[in-house]
Amino acid sequence: MSGLRAVLMAGAVISASCAFGVPLAQAGEGQPILDIRLRAEQVDQAGLDETTALTARGRVGYDYKANDTWSFLGEVEGVAHLNDDFSDTVNTVAGKAIVADPEAFEINRLQVAWKDKASSVTLGRQRIILDDARFVGNVGFRQNEQTFDALRLGHVFPGKVSVDYVYIDKVRRVFGDDSPVGEWDSASHILRVSTKTALGDITAYGLLLDFDDAPAASGQTWGASWTRSMDTDLGKFALDVEAAVQSEWNGQGPESNLGYQSASISMTQQGVTGALGLEILEGAGGRGFATPLATLHAFQGWADVFLTTPAWGVRDISASLKGKAPAFITGGQPLAWVIAAHDFSSDNGEQDLGRELDALVRLPLNAKLNLEGKVAIFDGDTGGPADRTKFWLALEASF
Repeated sequence: MSGLRAVLMAGAVISASCAFGVPLAQAGEGQPILDIRLRAEQVDQAGLDETTALTARGRVGYDYKANDTWSFLGEVEGVAHLNDDFSDTVNTVAGKAIVADPEAFEINRLQVAWKDKASSVTLGRQRIILDDARFVGNVGFRQNEQTFDALRLGHVFPGKVSVDYVYIDKVRRVFGDDSPVGEWDSASHILRVSTKTALGDITAYGLLLDFDDAPAASGQTWGASWTRSMDTDLGKFALDVEAAVQSEWNGQGPESNLGYQSASISMTQQGVTGALGLEILEGAGGRGFATPLATLHAFQGWADVFLTTPAWGVRDISASLKGKAPAFITGGQPLAWVIAAHDFSSDNGEQDLGRELDALVRLPLNAKLNLEGKVAIFDGDTGGPADRTKFWLALEASF
């Protein structure tokens, strides 16, 4: 579906709602959307010149609530470069590292939505984040957000069972309209079922991904997760376990089945959370387990070394601490901080791939303005991915 088709699709639904007497202007209310982020990203990668990218991102839109059931949202997004001394996936500067924030100006979201107490329907260009975004997300860290031309249906049944179905017609990726891989035509289906039980939250999902422009990213994935949290004398304890299997779909995807497994355990006490995690993405037949619609930056370290799973797979053993410190500004919100460490190897643990240390500090300046500093240091093994250090400093305003 082209951008024009997305506009026409949403417009057709709006016209139909008017024809059936939906009171679009009666008792309606709206809220403007304004989101701005200025960011410096510095990359020091072995074999390349030190690279600094200065970029600005702005989103402007309007979210109109016609009544208790109908709403309409439109939003445009622009990304600008404040310097040009880096490769951005569209334009290449010799010897410079890639910072995947190309310049762009596009319709980011254009959607119509209907909902009642149990059901919901969203049609048009939209943001979709499922669970922790490991399989479907908006890649919110990059300046140009990933959105989808899609139809999304949801329903909550008695007994706390929720079902979601998504049909994706086009993936609007972070690389923008000027990139040959900036858009994927799609005929993809996503099904998700979740329920809450006395023994924990259980979610099952299936992704049937079919991309004409990216056959290597196509395939079917079926998986399930279980989450349990409980209060103890030591603090709040949480356990997460997930597994999935990936195979060929419509003649595209991995020739042999690939597996995914993850487990984590965490404890929160006095506002500080410590966690230990294990995540395995298997590799076989010359390719690795793929999560092409995920918010990849949130997983396997912020240095983004393993955005594509290598043919021998990836095993990530991680430990992290996060919490909040007292506010630096009178009347302000607490400072948030994160420290995480990763040890990477092949999926069977026989080949060392490197280690990484990540840290983040986020300082709320007021209710709408935040300053964030972030660093990722990756130390690769001989013959593996190159060493690199990345540093970010961002100022964000949201209204």
